[in-house]
Amino acid sequence: MSSKGGGTALTRRNYHLASDMDKPKATGIVNEKLLSDYLHHVFPSNKLVPTPASHRKTLTFQDLPTHLECLLSEGEIPDDNQDQSADGRLGPSTVVLDHTSGFEGLLFVDDDLLGVIGHSNFSSIRATTCVFKGKWVYEVLISSQGLMQIGWCTLNCRFNQEEGVGDTPDSYAYDGNRVSWTCCLIDLDEGTITFCLNGQSLGTAFSNIKMGPGIAFFPAISLSFKESVAFNFGSRPLRYPPLITNKLLGYIKNVLCTAIDSQEEKLIEKSSSFWQLQGEPTVLVTLVHIFNHFAPLMCKVYLVEDVLMNFLLGILEGGGSVDEHPLIQQLLDLFWLLMEDYEVSECLKQLMMSLLRAYRFSPIIPDLGFQIHYLRLTTAILHHENYVTFDVLRSVVFFYIKTPLRVKEAGLEELIPTTWWPTQFDKEGKDERNTREESADERLRRRAYERGCQRLKKRIEVVEELQIQILRLMLNSKDKGTGEASRYIFLNKFRKFLQENASNRANPTVLCPPEYMVCFLHRLITAVRSYWDEGKKKIPDYVNSEEAYVPPQLFYNGKVDYFDLQRLGGLLSHLKKTLKDDLAFKANIIIDPAELQATSMDDLDEDEESGAAQRPFGSATATGGALTRPSWLSSPTLGRANRFLSTAAVSLMTPRRPLTPPEKVKVRMLAVEQRTEQDIEGSPGNDGLLLGRPLEEPDQPITEKSLLEILDGIVLMYNLSVHQQLGKMVVVSDDVHEYAVALKDTEEKIARCPSRRVDILEELQKSQKVFAEKLNHLSRRLAWINATIYSKEKMFDIYWLLRVCIRTIEHADNTGSLFAFTPEFYLSVAMNSYSALKNYFSSANSMEDLPGYEDTLTQLAAILAKHFADPRIVGTDMKDSLMQALASYVCYPQSLRAVERISEDQRVAMMKNLLAPYEQRPWAQTNWILVRLWRGCGFGYRYTRLPHLLKTKPEDANLPSLQKPCPSHLLQRHMAELLRQDKEMGASFLNSVLNQLNWAFSEFIGMIQEVKNKILLRVLEMTVTLVSEIFLDWSRPSAELLLRRLAQLLNQVLNRVTAERNLFDRVVNLRLPGLESVDHYPILVAVTGILVCILMDSERRGAAAVLLSDPCFQLHSIQHLLGAGESDVAGADRKHFSLHAYKDYISAEEAQKVGQMLDFLTDESKQAAASTAPTSEEDLCPICYAHSISAIFKPCSHKSCKERDLSKDCHFFKVKRVFAQNKLKTSETC
Repeated sequence: MSSKGGGTALTRRNYHLASDMDKPKATGIVNEKLLSDYLHHVFPSNKLVPTPASHRKTLTFQDLPTHLECLLSEGEIPDDNQDQSADGRLGPSTVVLDHTSGFEGLLFVDDDLLGVIGHSNFSSIRATTCVFKGKWVYEVLISSQGLMQIGWCTLNCRFNQEEGVGDTPDSYAYDGNRVSWTCCLIDLDEGTITFCLNGQSLGTAFSNIKMGPGIAFFPAISLSFKESVAFNFGSRPLRYPPLITNKLLGYIKNVLCTAIDSQEEKLIEKSSSFWQLQGEPTVLVTLVHIFNHFAPLMCKVYLVEDVLMNFLLGILEGGGSVDEHPLIQQLLDLFWLLMEDYEVSECLKQLMMSLLRAYRFSPIIPDLGFQIHYLRLTTAILHHENYVTFDVLRSVVFFYIKTPLRVKEAGLEELIPTTWWPTQFDKEGKDERNTREESADERLRRRAYERGCQRLKKRIEVVEELQIQILRLMLNSKDKGTGEASRYIFLNKFRKFLQENASNRANPTVLCPPEYMVCFLHRLITAVRSYWDEGKKKIPDYVNSEEAYVPPQLFYNGKVDYFDLQRLGGLLSHLKKTLKDDLAFKANIIIDPAELQATSMDDLDEDEESGAAQRPFGSATATGGALTRPSWLSSPTLGRANRFLSTAAVSLMTPRRPLTPPEKVKVRMLAVEQRTEQDIEGSPGNDGLLLGRPLEEPDQPITEKSLLEILDGIVLMYNLSVHQQLGKMVVVSDDVHEYAVALKDTEEKIARCPSRRVDILEELQKSQKVFAEKLNHLSRRLAWINATIYSKEKMFDIYWLLRVCIRTIEHADNTGSLFAFTPEFYLSVAMNSYSALKNYFSSANSMEDLPGYEDTLTQLAAILAKHFADPRIVGTDMKDSLMQALASYVCYPQSLRAVERISEDQRVAMMKNLLAPYEQRPWAQTNWILVRLWRGCGFGYRYTRLPHLLKTKPEDANLPSLQKPCPSHLLQRHMAELLRQDKEMGASFLNSVLNQLNWAFSEFIGMIQEVKNKILLRVLEMTVTLVSEIFLDWSRPSAELLLRRLAQLLNQVLNRVTAERNLFDRVVNLRLPGLESVDHYPILVAVTGILVCILMDSERRGAAAVLLSDPCFQLHSIQHLLGAGESDVAGADRKHFSLHAYKDYISAEEAQKVGQMLDFLTDESKQAAASTAPTSEEDLCPICYAHSISAIFKPCSHKSCKERDLSKDCHFFKVKRVFAQNKLKTSETC
């Protein structure tokens, strides 16, 4: 920003203080008498009795310096560098917290070493300086409500995770547990320690403390997890100090309130709010004398916070808009006019930091008056044309509205006098959808509660509006004057802020708190959209903010640094090499091969050190590229590959124009702080951020290019921490739900309690009172959270962000192979923002109210269906996330219908990918998707929760697995057509399923781990039901083999699960943690569904023959399904499984089919036993001894059966076998 205002040269550097002898007495400034009266009025005497005007010595500008020195000498402000109190203390003159050796446990200490947050069970820390005589005081701001102990300790104190300050010998402490200012005073002359709370003395806490040689006391604190405080050892004014009047400030006030009437030759008292800097010589020269003393003091934090900030706040006390208080702007003009540049910059920096601290630690009151007061002053300062932009990481605090720690302190009881919470729940603890009509009393309570929430929301909206005004000032692109516009200063700082938070995930101490990020994100979205829509009004060709997206060229043209963030196609260096031809053809981007070859991945470190020396400074400047990579970008936290990319030269060509050759513009990747407005917005012949537009991207201006980068940063910011924080704050709503259920349960117990059991009734009433009080507190706190985080406006912000990501992904997908350059976080934010809308906001607002919601669901469904198996995406984590998102998507009716609305080609492609063999990809999520499409159609598969789990409360009733069945017949039809038409794919898919099931049942542990998901058997049932000809149409080459494998599997499952007193029964009865879902019902019902399908609903003779011919077939295992068979003789003490016991889950028609199937198999097994001839042992397969020999290997002559080994390889030699038809035959080797 420019450093000075107008051209007036009245500064301390070059202004010559003129004397009265240099000008006429009655002309120039004012006459001698009026000047003397004016100066005496501005600089009154310190005497208690004022001197009459007739006896006062005439005062002129020549005498003013001496007079002013005399007035100030009585109360001169000491220099900070002067060691005033060295006697009685040991240690550095600047007192801070000792973060190197004087601590115990894990703590987060602020950059200024004055703020601290506990991060372990019980942590302690002391200061760097100790005192051994005299009187000393320090102050602590307590900003949380948990356990903390503040006081004094000696060097001999040894703290641990259980004992802190005040718990060990020679340490003394005060327990603070709410937002307050605590003063800790120690008198080593009298041997006493006193504490003050918010300026009120609490009396002498300790007397006769240990003193003497070798005893010195350190300020110290112990605090528990997540508790936070801020210390003040004297570097800032005490919150409750003795009142000190600053004379210089009083003199400035006198100037502002006094006007000179030269014609009437008198002084006029007026309001300071009407004062203006009009260039009156007398006033200006007077102010120059004042600022000679005042300006150096304004570089000191203590005086800026104690004097200047309070004075400016006083100007705004009258309320009204900031524009109605021009005096602040006039004073800032005066600062830039009469102070040195570095003095003004330092003063404004300290003023902003003081405002930030005041805003951060100000208590919450009902009207949020403190927050509004500080924000209004911040806005007034930022309105000035020469304000100093401060660090975005720190300014984020201004956009945060903290949640009150105590409802009473925030005045929520007055704002929301009546509380309310849901009182009707179903058996599983969910809110009832079709509830009875609420009573009149409940309706009145709910409406009163909603009115209170609206009052609270309106007060919060005032604060939010001021925060948005601040951001709009920081995003102003038209205020550059003689310097750089605010938006581009903000943009570079914002990008660096994102880098610090993206590249230091393992170091939480340097990260912006996620609760700050949430508020910052919403304010930034509002500010960006307002500028976006204003640009649309000025330039109609721009895209409306409702259709906003980030164009794909930002991802590969090197104009925006994405740090070490992963791309969908892998490392950016790899993509630049492998896709360089696509970049040249589609986006006119050419990678310099010589530069890439010179900097190989094997010698990155050497090239980093020598790269700057090899590239001349002048050539880099001429090509518009980056100079030497700044040190903060060379941090060890960044990936080596990313550092390599910053040195790669990229040649860019302008978009193709007809009849003219493209103009090549060679650039280099610019560091964040080296970019200018031209690098971002572009210039004639230079598209700035949008260089390298692909042919698929429309040639239409979107908006100002700087807004596109800010939008990109918003998406990244959501991915970094906002989504996780949204999930954390739902805990309050969950607590309300749990306490409401507990209260309702207690009230029901009170109603059932016998009158004679008074003791039980009293305990229940006590519990009822505790639950009701807790609910009153939580419901008010929930109102605050809903207003600040989960309001309808915030929901629209997240929805807008979801649509931005969807459109960005669609545009990037249209570029073909260049889609691989898209950062992974765009897909992550698309999935997570939808999850947030569904799971975090839906309780307070309805998703159906969102505009275009169904179309958005369909677009997201198309993205998930296409990209979960996209070969352009190489990251396994991203593939798993897409698969899980699609699995969750098909669990809910509304989103499943969205999947059905995508184009038929996309649906068929999705099902084809789901049916692909399992090699090198997770099979569990794939089958979970297929099962959800089938659930509600299978045999006894219409339940929400397993029968044996109904009595237990689910951990989360909103889990996708606990949703009601919603099958998709459309997608089932696509699956059947694919398996029916593509015989090879059908065989591969089923072999994959059968291989997984065979492995699961090969060992008991594997069986428990895999079958508990119950999905493989249901997928098999789905396939058998939809496409039974895969097994039963023996004209298909693999049908007989698949049917035999299926029969073998079914018999194995039945035998293991139905055997008497087997290990499976023992595990089921134990109900081990993690195996709660393992039970007879899900396994046996799925097997029954398969058997019914192949034996009753199809051509059953062939299937029955194969089933009965399997050596593992046992009829009593099937009889076990209906509670019959050999288990009848096992004893009456065991409860047998029977499908008849599940009448609510299995229909009468299904039970009838099972009975018919059992009768059919009984008859078939009797006939098979009667017609089976005894087989010679020599004719049996020497490997399995179950089937007849039907194959021989050549040339080794070993024998086998074709049912045993599917590999067609000899067990002893790597030779192929051939099959015999009716008797053993040999033929040539394959």
